[in-house]
Amino acid sequence: MALTLLPLALFFRGAVALRHTAYRIKLLSRHHVGIPTIVVGNISVGGTGKTPLVIWLCRFLQNKGLKVGIVSRGHGSPSQPQPQFVQADSDPLSVGDEAVLLARRAACPVVVHRNRVLAAQALLSREHPDVILSDDGLQHYRLARDFEIALVDGDTRFGNGLPLPAGPLREPVARLRDVDAVVCNGGQARLGEVPMSLEGSEAVSLNDRMQQRALSKFHGMRVHAVAGIGRPRRFFAHLRGFGLKLDEHPFPDHHVFTRRDFAFADGGAILMTEKDAVKCASWSLSNAWYVPVQSRLPDSFAADMDRFLKAVCKTRSD
Repeated sequence: MALTLLPLALFFRGAVALRHTAYRIKLLSRHHVGIPTIVVGNISVGGTGKTPLVIWLCRFLQNKGLKVGIVSRGHGSPSQPQPQFVQADSDPLSVGDEAVLLARRAACPVVVHRNRVLAAQALLSREHPDVILSDDGLQHYRLARDFEIALVDGDTRFGNGLPLPAGPLREPVARLRDVDAVVCNGGQARLGEVPMSLEGSEAVSLNDRMQQRALSKFHGMRVHAVAGIGRPRRFFAHLRGFGLKLDEHPFPDHHVFTRRDFAFADGGAILMTEKDAVKCASWSLSNAWYVPVQSRLPDSFAADMDRFLKAVCKTRSD
């Protein structure tokens, strides 16, 4: 299949290279919104852990006394003429599941729009943040950035190394030489990469967020594991690490769930990802839980972010 798609993949690679060159030699213009802008993204399709990393960055910056705003594409949502402000109770079908999750967990203003510059400008005009985080914005070159972070899946890396549609790559691997930090989620980080792991040992009731249960309490039980994310196998492996026996139910990333997806005859416990839970919370599913995860990163990465903030502040003061 990959070989039959190779002509399209080569065309895609050429178009990507041409676009990148156009921005580099300023045939196409970048727009800086006037405050420090950090972009988080990846060069391949599929889940690499961007959302947990954005939440980590947001909290890191907030702990520095900075007001943070997040802009995102709003994957899975319909195109809107104007930027949309996202609330913790927004409809994920209207603004995207990841955007709602960010609004809930990051506790900061979130705006979605295909055009990240328009989204950032909307944030500035209403919320006046000190720093902007662009979620999944590595290829949105029109938004100028001060710091780029690329995530790599430590298990799958770059697949067959081919560009879309023959492979998973949005941009060539050489693009990683241009970014300020490469973060490796899971697997074995390579030289120069920042290792990241996802941690989460508690399950939260879908119907009552105040009710929590340690994953260890499910040890030895057979549960229905549901994941509509880029890498469902990672979620399943996480649950198995706590001794759970799984009936796996993988779905495509950003899957639009229906009640029929949860019509399990045995009435067993259901465990899902937090991103999936934002789309199912109103259904009052019995014995359903979601598992929040957090990014763990080395102190050296926090030190790098500190140096970046000091450098940006010094540049702006000069």
